[in-house]
Amino acid sequence: MRTLLLCAGATLALAAPAAAQTVAITNAKLVIGDGSGPSEGGTVVIRDGRVVAAGAGVAAPAGARVVDAGGRWVTPGIFAGFTRMGIVEVDAVDGTNDTSGGTSPFNAALDVTPAVNPKSSPIAINRLEGVTRAVVAPDNSKGSIFAGQGAVIDLGADMDPVAKPRAFQFMEYGEAGARAAGGSRPAAYAMLKNALFEVRDYVRNPASFNDRGKDALLTRADAEALVPVVQGRVPLLVHVERASDIQTILGLKREVPTLRLVLVGVSEGWTVAREIAAAGVPVIASALVDLPESFEQLAATQSNIGRMKAAGVLVGIGTINQDEARQARWEKQFAGNLVALGRIPGASGLNWGEAFATITSRPAEALGLGDELGSLKPGRRGDVVIWDGDPLEIGTSAVNVFIDGVEQPMTSRQTRLRERYWDPKEGPLPKAYQH
Repeated sequence: MRTLLLCAGATLALAAPAAAQTVAITNAKLVIGDGSGPSEGGTVVIRDGRVVAAGAGVAAPAGARVVDAGGRWVTPGIFAGFTRMGIVEVDAVDGTNDTSGGTSPFNAALDVTPAVNPKSSPIAINRLEGVTRAVVAPDNSKGSIFAGQGAVIDLGADMDPVAKPRAFQFMEYGEAGARAAGGSRPAAYAMLKNALFEVRDYVRNPASFNDRGKDALLTRADAEALVPVVQGRVPLLVHVERASDIQTILGLKREVPTLRLVLVGVSEGWTVAREIAAAGVPVIASALVDLPESFEQLAATQSNIGRMKAAGVLVGIGTINQDEARQARWEKQFAGNLVALGRIPGASGLNWGEAFATITSRPAEALGLGDELGSLKPGRRGDVVIWDGDPLEIGTSAVNVFIDGVEQPMTSRQTRLRERYWDPKEGPLPKAYQH
């Protein structure tokens, strides 16, 4: 049983990148990404795909490729805290949409890893906008609050996008969870509690789980996938918006202290921010939700993140239910708006350094990956972006993007179409245009 549980709960280390040359980016307006502000005259050194030094006074090693930033902003790549990038191309076309299991008998066991398509067009588009890593979550199917196992991907121009498979389990609570569980929050909570009971039974005697029959709400594969969640080795991301639902989920952590909860969405989080902070639960929040689009978001406000941060909550930004399959790049604008909110009387925003951290180091820390991703501290992955201005200003563009120390192409299908038709010349048309 011990061997079986070790195999079932094993979480792979982040996939190692291909060998990369030593790169020194000099003369930078440098942002570490840890909440501190920019500093002038900085240098970042990347060796074997990892940051070895970053700061003022750092010298370029002998033999390194030197990239002169020319005083431009240099930052860690954007870490998109919640997306469905790479697993859906056209929402309404089933053949391109792998977000949920549909009528599958499995739920928690579903794993997005084999579905991630590195050639999906939003990946290149978002890479050009400075997004280098993304959380990719499944969507739940009717009949279960559990959606399955999500991954962390890199947006590199190669065929190996998954940096950490089975990085977390995702589940719905609140209105979406109620619908999935049969129509009410009590049904969703009963399903959650029953799942935890069944997982405990599975841990005690995996072999007996085959005999549970159709009355079991979890298949053997689902129970196996939830073992590392119950044991605290894999985070459980829970989509929850309403304050009372947040309190319910925090209460679950008191019952099962080993759970590593991460709250997603959290529109009314500011109203119970002290409780979230006291529980030590991180949040991946929607940044600028301020309209009561549903009955679970009646207290939504753009000051939500600022107030939670002031209460001591670790907060990153995600894009759940905000065109999350395509628009991770919006996170830069969201973070910039949080800076602007700090200048409005009565509103609660963030200073520039903290706002930038909500789209870099904070989401990485929420998932337990802060020692690998999200900042330019030594030992972190060499995800670095050179910008032509302040990255939180809407008109700023990425000039160079490095992922694991490898410089990435700054092209996409959209840029190629632009170049093709920017200055059209008379002449023979492509064959497809000849009729």
